[in-house]
Amino acid sequence: MLTCKRKLPLALLGAALCVGGTTSAQADTRPAGQGKAPKDIADVASVESHAGADKDKTYFLIGHDAKAKAPRSGYRLMLVLPGGTGARDKESFCKRIYKFALSSDYIVAQLVSKMWRDDQKIIWPREKKRVAKMKFSTEEFIDAVIEDVESQIKIDRSHIFTLTWSSSGPAAYAAALAKKSRITGSFIAMSVFKPLQGRLKLSNGRGRSFYIYHSETDRRCPIRMARDAEVKLTKAKAKVEFATYSGGYTLGHPRVWLDMKKGVAWLEKNHSKARKHKKPKKRKALRPSKRPSKRPSERQMAP
Repeated sequence: MLTCKRKLPLALLGAALCVGGTTSAQADTRPAGQGKAPKDIADVASVESHAGADKDKTYFLIGHDAKAKAPRSGYRLMLVLPGGTGARDKESFCKRIYKFALSSDYIVAQLVSKMWRDDQKIIWPREKKRVAKMKFSTEEFIDAVIEDVESQIKIDRSHIFTLTWSSSGPAAYAAALAKKSRITGSFIAMSVFKPLQGRLKLSNGRGRSFYIYHSETDRRCPIRMARDAEVKLTKAKAKVEFATYSGGYTLGHPRVWLDMKKGVAWLEKNHSKARKHKKPKKRKALRPSKRPSKRPSERQMAP
């Protein structure tokens, strides 16, 4: 059985969950690459990269050790699209996902949302839900990151998952339901579900896997939307598991890492089949840089 890399000490978890702590999905505002990393994740490697050498397609490759021996079938890839602003300042939270919610055969790619205009309200634009001046959709961004990671590291194509919450949830549904999606499992937390507005092709969901995670007391993203996703995706012959938690619209609760591990374990047992895809040309894996990243600009919150 695969084991999690490390348990989070209860004392540290309790302190982090207090006001101003950093375990919450919304609390850590330390700009990526600036200052010292919190002690609990100081040992987690992170490299800023750009898919296809495109500066607009920024992501962080988290947890990869170039000196370590890769799993025989390749690393499992968890693509994390942060909710809220989708900005780079969620790097610490994504490192904690890697360290406390995933087993040692995973690497994480944290995508950084691209803001095409100052008044942009859709943080993760999609093929069928676009914003002015956008040059690529989130679906294209995800595909580019998968290919970029695969050009450096051996990837287990049967385990390419997404983990999303809040503003990134709609993009996760869209990406998973794309005709040629390479995603084999989706963990979607506290998200709205609007299939008509997003023009989702639910029939593409046949055989695809969704773990929906929602609080019964969420007043911002009503649980009825998540239940609607469960019903409609199940009707489309998708594999769906629905899990609830207490605490409302937040991932800053004591059971978050245990719940994430449970959701990922379900996806591992119920993932969809990997799609055939041409292997990308290999290139050298990037090493962690000591140069600090620029402070991100303010971004508008969108559910």
